[in-house]
Amino acid sequence: MRRYLVLGFGFDTRASLLTEINEQWDEKVKQQHKENQRKIQVDLMKEHGSLNFDVKLQNFIELGSLPFSVISFHSKFLTQIRNAFIVGAYYPALTGACALGERILNHLLLNLREYYKNTDGYKKIRKKKSFDKWIEAIDILDSWGVFLPDVSLLFKDLSVMRNMSIHFKPDVDKNDRELALKAIQMLTMIIDKQFSPFGGKPWIISGTKGAVFIKKDCENIPFIKTVFLPKCAYVSPFYTIKKWDIETGALKIDDLADRDDKGCDDELKQYYDRGLSDDEFMQLVNKKYGNTTSVK
Repeated sequence: MRRYLVLGFGFDTRASLLTEINEQWDEKVKQQHKENQRKIQVDLMKEHGSLNFDVKLQNFIELGSLPFSVISFHSKFLTQIRNAFIVGAYYPALTGACALGERILNHLLLNLREYYKNTDGYKKIRKKKSFDKWIEAIDILDSWGVFLPDVSLLFKDLSVMRNMSIHFKPDVDKNDRELALKAIQMLTMIIDKQFSPFGGKPWIISGTKGAVFIKKDCENIPFIKTVFLPKCAYVSPFYTIKKWDIETGALKIDDLADRDDKGCDDELKQYYDRGLSDDEFMQLVNKKYGNTTSVK
């Protein structure tokens, strides 16, 4: 009757708050928004320095939000790439975005290929330790059903950017910022579409409030097993998070299903004996969270 609770994911939506204030808003709302913007700008100046801060602030806004994503092999490098762009290191940001795209493809192929030994794609790569042929890598992962809609097309578009930035093209000298922004935005869309626990992903139980869970029949999907489940806790609907340090990952969960006296709880016992459907699990979880917004 347990499901995997997704815990390890990161995001940064501050850029979405640095928008123009709507004059139709209530005066108190406008003042609060201005104060929030001021605090964000103070934090950004501390992070990236005061020199040419107007440029840095504009770069930060144009990048947009860091997407919600399960923390995985791409997470720290995406942050480094974004930071490079913010401070004006556009060519390093461009090449970094393209290199990270290649790293993601490599990680996926190396981590998943053992699950697909009976495929033609496995035969092509079974002895390789790394991969630099993007189109072949993308097509193999696509044939395995790893990618969600549009992800393979985005990777192919990013491969064009990679070839343009790595192989000598004189035009890059003049439009490095434009190319870097485009490459980072492509990479951001890839991560949002493939690695986010939100946005109607086919392996997420929809309708749960306050938390994100993996569907029971998706637990053995190789991509989910290797990318999502290591960042999850296996819980019943009767769990409570007692302590969670996002920075260190330290976690303490009190789950009624783990207690020796669980048989004394009539509601728990009936489900413990027969198990739960995803819909039943969702309804039991939602009893705890009341009016909290549900996952879609």
